[in-house]
Amino acid sequence: MPADLDPRRGTGGDPAPSDPGGDPAPSDLDRAGLVADRYRQVVDRVARAARANGRDPAEVRVLVATKTQDLDAVRAAVTAGAGLVGENRVQELVAKAPGLPGVPVHLIGPLQRNKINQVLAHADCVQTVDSDRLAQALSERCVRDGITLDVMVQSNVSGEPTKSGAAPDDVAGFATRVAALPGLHLTGFMTIGARSPDEGVVRAGFARLRGLRDEVVASGAPGTADAHELSMGMSGDLEAAVAEGATIVRVGTAVFGPR
Repeated sequence: MPADLDPRRGTGGDPAPSDPGGDPAPSDLDRAGLVADRYRQVVDRVARAARANGRDPAEVRVLVATKTQDLDAVRAAVTAGAGLVGENRVQELVAKAPGLPGVPVHLIGPLQRNKINQVLAHADCVQTVDSDRLAQALSERCVRDGITLDVMVQSNVSGEPTKSGAAPDDVAGFATRVAALPGLHLTGFMTIGARSPDEGVVRAGFARLRGLRDEVVASGAPGTADAHELSMGMSGDLEAAVAEGATIVRVGTAVFGPR
C-alpha cells in the first residue's frame, strides 16, 4: 500500500498520533502493577517493623518520594494506597502537584528563598526548614498571603558534611523560634539517616532526633504542642527508623525501582 494511502500515517508521511483516550500500552499497565506491588511490599515492611517494636502500624505513614518519576508512576502509587507524596525538587513539585488533587505533597528537598512563592502555591508541608533566614522568609510570605504552612525542622543528626540540617545541639532553640513565627505551623522534625553499614550508628541518629522532638514538645514553648512528627527512614533503613519512633518514612527506590 502506498504510504499516502496508509491509514496509520498522518499528513506529510508522519505516523498518525496514537489515540490519547485509548487503552494504555501493556508496558504502562505492567509498570503500574509493579509500582503497586512494590508499594504494598513497603507497607508490609513498615507494619512488620512496627509490630516488632510494639507499635501500631497505623502510627507510621509511607511518603512516596517521587524524584524523577513521571506523573503516571506517581498516580500508580497513589492508586495502590499512597496517601502522601514527597518531592525533592521545586520544579518537579510544581509540575506534578496539580495532577494529584486531594493528595498532600511535601517538599523534602532543599528550598531556596527565591522559590518560596512557587512552593507555597503547591506544597502542603515543607519538611526541610534548616535556618532562621529560611524560616523567617517563609513566615513573611505566609503572612502576606494569609495562609498557614505546615513545616518541619530538618536536623543533620549524623553530622555528615554532605547533608543539610541544623546541628543537633541547635535544634531545640531553633525549633522554638520557628514555632513562634506567624504563618508557620511546626508539625515535627526530619532527618536523613547516617550513611553507615552499622545499624547501631543509624539507629543512634534516629534516636537523637526522637529525643530532640520530645524535648521540644515537653518544653511547652508556644507553637510546639503539635510537633510530634518524625520524618526519618528511607528504602534502606526504614526498619531502623520505625524502631526509633518514625511517624513518616520517605521511600522512593523501594517503590519505583532504581533511578
